[in-house]
Amino acid sequence: MAKSFKQEGQANGSLTHEGLTVRRFEPADEQAVVSLWKQCDLTRPWNDPCKDIARKLGVQGDMFLVAFLSGQVVGSVMAGYDGHRGWINYLAVAPDYRHRGLGRRLMAEAERRLLALGCPKINLQVRLANQKAIEFYRHIGYAQDDVVSLGKRIIPDDDP
Repeated sequence: MAKSFKQEGQANGSLTHEGLTVRRFEPADEQAVVSLWKQCDLTRPWNDPCKDIARKLGVQGDMFLVAFLSGQVVGSVMAGYDGHRGWINYLAVAPDYRHRGLGRRLMAEAERRLLALGCPKINLQVRLANQKAIEFYRHIGYAQDDVVSLGKRIIPDDDP
């Protein structure tokens, strides 16, 4: 059975769990995080992940978390609060580290930080084809809302 991670302590905004460290994203993490997102099939041609990272660092950058184990990036989550709802983006766990509680730990930390900001509800979007992710979120207490998600790109990522 896979070993799950348990919280050992907190220092300087970082959490440590049996060798796992969760901390704020730092610019030196970019290449490893983008690689993780590609492994997890989170990137799309119309979304430049480096631009998404730069945008996040400009708005609540402290809500962009990265998980490390043995010096390797094994997880990430972006959270944000707009004053009405919290949002989760780019939750990723490296395939070799799934089913050990890491995704749950990242979500719990994102939820804790959102709650500290007074966030009453968290929304997230999952592609319909990603049934494993949908089941994960249901398992940790999320339910499908009776809404339609609409979007409109106003800054194309292929612009200079």
